Amino acid sequence: MAIIDEVITEKYAAIHGDCMAYLPTLAAGSVHLSLYSPPFQGLGYVYSSDERDLSNSLNDSEFWEHYDFIVNELHRVTMPGRLSVVHCTDLPTGNTGLDHCVDFPGDIIRQHERLGWSFLMRRHIWKEPLTIRNRTMVKALSHKALTQDSTKLTIAHADQLLFFRRSGENHVPVAHPHGLLEYAGETPVPSDILKYRDWQGSQLENRFSQWIWRRYASSIWDDVRLDRTLPHKPARDESDERHVHPLQLDVIERAVVLGSNPGETVLTPFMGVGSEVYGAVINGRRAIGIELKRSYFSQAVRNLEAAASVGWKSTDRQEKLFAAESDTMDDAEVAE
Repeated sequence: MAIIDEVITEKYAAIHGDCMAYLPTLAAGSVHLSLYSPPFQGLGYVYSSDERDLSNSLNDSEFWEHYDFIVNELHRVTMPGRLSVVHCTDLPTGNTGLDHCVDFPGDIIRQHERLGWSFLMRRHIWKEPLTIRNRTMVKALSHKALTQDSTKLTIAHADQLLFFRRSGENHVPVAHPHGLLEYAGETPVPSDILKYRDWQGSQLENRFSQWIWRRYASSIWDDVRLDRTLPHKPARDESDERHVHPLQLDVIERAVVLGSNPGETVLTPFMGVGSEVYGAVINGRRAIGIELKRSYFSQAVRNLEAAASVGWKSTDRQEKLFAAESDTMDDAEVAE
């Protein structure tokens, strides 16, 4: 069954169901951007007890066989020449030392290239080491381990955003004729730069947009607000769930703005609590999110109702946006 439940509005479609069954129902070339986090293969996270859950694969071979189907479907439904953005990370194993590290991003890159995508670039999202150590309790990330044997240390692995281009020619450019209008990050914008906000003159003189672009064009995003995430604590299901860490909204907004035009469709096949759909909607895009787990889907619906009330993010709605997010985040845990 492709659809168990659904909530469809003018701005988004939230689908409770199996993305492997739902993706074939979408028209070819109907999606302008896909943005998502796949289950982290090999890391031991079980997102649900459902046998259709990709994280419940019996082994690596089964995982990649199923993931191949999804990547092929994403290629089919994506407009020629447009992008798919995958959030992932290296996968260390063991707790007492760096026993082994799986190059999960590299595996995803090789898979996508095999299935007709072109790998374009990757951006790294910096993580503060002590915060990661305190959350994960990985012994190999402790100062004590350093004093004992530094050859057995690990690091606070950065998240990675992998950018892929679908084969074919893009006939609808993602244009920014007035530059970048909003900055999604924690670094204070210098006062002498702020006066160029909403610049209407030559883009050669748009110092506000140029200041933002220098941060977005970096291969390392170290200015992401790590605690700016959607509420996810209510989605936890202790009977079968071990991992809820939604992607930061700053990361999502950057990918959405750089990879799509206002009014276009953004797809996430693993919706979780709705972060990618939320980030697309508040930036004037339409979005489709698919989620198999009931508790995640229910929390996503609540989060997306908040997004619909905020509307399209713009300079005059910035304070309203952050106020709405702050109100809904009171019960949220800080993501890694």
